[in-house]
Amino acid sequence: MSNTHENRITVLAPIDERFDEILTPEALSFLTALHDQFGVGRHEVLRTNAHRQQTISEGRNPDFLEETRAIRDDHHWQVAGPGPGLHDRRVEITGPTDRKMTVNALNSGAQVWLADHEDALSPTWGNIIRGQINLADAIRRRIDFVNEQGKEYRLGESTPTIVFRPRGWHLNEAHLRYTNRAGITAPVSASLVDFGLYVFHNATELLARGRGPYFYLPKLESHLGARLWDEVFAFSEEFLAIPYGSIRATVLIETVSAAFEMEEILFELRDHCAGLNAGRWDYLFSIIKSFRNRGRCYLLPDRGQVTMTSRFMRAYTELLVTTCHRRGAYALGGMSAFVPNRQNPETTATAYTQTAKDKRREAEDGFDGTWVAHPDLVEIARTEFDSALNGNMNQLHRRREHVSVTAADLLDLRIPHGKVSTHGIAQNVSVSLRYLERWLSGVGAAAIDDMMEDAATAEISRSQLWQWINQGAVTTDGIPVVRERVEWCIDSTVEAIPRTVGDRYADAAELLKDIVLGETFPAFFTVPAYDRYLVMHEVRVPVA
Repeated sequence: MSNTHENRITVLAPIDERFDEILTPEALSFLTALHDQFGVGRHEVLRTNAHRQQTISEGRNPDFLEETRAIRDDHHWQVAGPGPGLHDRRVEITGPTDRKMTVNALNSGAQVWLADHEDALSPTWGNIIRGQINLADAIRRRIDFVNEQGKEYRLGESTPTIVFRPRGWHLNEAHLRYTNRAGITAPVSASLVDFGLYVFHNATELLARGRGPYFYLPKLESHLGARLWDEVFAFSEEFLAIPYGSIRATVLIETVSAAFEMEEILFELRDHCAGLNAGRWDYLFSIIKSFRNRGRCYLLPDRGQVTMTSRFMRAYTELLVTTCHRRGAYALGGMSAFVPNRQNPETTATAYTQTAKDKRREAEDGFDGTWVAHPDLVEIARTEFDSALNGNMNQLHRRREHVSVTAADLLDLRIPHGKVSTHGIAQNVSVSLRYLERWLSGVGAAAIDDMMEDAATAEISRSQLWQWINQGAVTTDGIPVVRERVEWCIDSTVEAIPRTVGDRYADAAELLKDIVLGETFPAFFTVPAYDRYLVMHEVRVPVA
């Protein structure tokens, strides 16, 4: 290490087996340094985000920034591009970092594993720290897993490049306490904890193995959030004595405001940037959230009717690919939610067909790679990209100069023949309840009705319910969507679900009512749910 630093991070939760390997005094000192340096900047970014949302709610539409026009008009700058092990990103498999999923992802045959501590992970204290243990073991090829039936899971010879996704700037880690130099305690950033522990323990090892510390950056709302991350990267490289530019980031464009600042985001991260990803489900959630108070003309129909060929979604992905290739950045497609069911051939056939169709469209549109959520879909996706890439590892040569996307295109939310239906209400309630129950039980990604649901897709379902209620939506049967109707649907859905000892459906129903029926719209369900249900409130005695 090139620097030493005092430790003012206190652990407020139990130290289970091997946790001390991650929560070392040196690692906590590094987290202290990150919070000393960037804690204030993080809160400034969050304040700016909140102000922007307020202006949209009051009627001002987002637009391309006039003050950064010079960046967009300068045709000379390019991003750093892929680091070692990131040149081939045809298929990336996503998933949480529990031990079994880690081994399965590394044996999937994908080019990249998105190791997720965000939408696909329920952020219990155990999940967060055990995930770091599993990542450290995976990087050093010392990971294995034996299930309850005695089946062994071990790594194959070739494994994907790991790209780690920390939690977003808006989230705290409640099981750690930070004290600043003035002796005042302040919330600990979940982003800095996830990033800091991973890069501190693994950066040098990854570089020695011919890869690098690579990250997916979630929930950015502007280039200011990207600028802060770039400053974090440069500081960390100096602190850890690794070469400048070793860290590479791929940014998820999953908020409507970020869609208007793609080039600025790339510019701010240009020395550390590998590409952008079309985070389609969070993007759809952001659209609903941003325009939730803007009247019926901004209402979206049933979730299943909003597809990637919808006008605004099409404009968003067209702009993303064009922007990336203009600047030498990879454009990564989103995750198809269909998942196979090995016990149901018909469901599996549908998953294969729909995934192939989705990936064929992305490949033909110029994307350089894509996401899948299940190992059985890796070859399906790769076949479509191999056909389009024709032996190349990317499509950066396709500059697509003919594409022109305006602000009006990005905000054209019309869905021809789109309707809000009684079925749509019931489906949103059912998906929300079952996902929240899994999330509260410590599972962040769950196959529900043969679709992969994570925090992003659950956010769509619950935010639609809130907007339909508060903007006076009327279903196809002519009945208004009111609180009493949705509350009855929640109660009846819970009653119909088979219950097991120890399940969390009562808590899930209580939470869903709070975030759907209340007058105030929680910006993220994960914030109140984490504080109320996942934080170890009974543990407040420092143990390390």
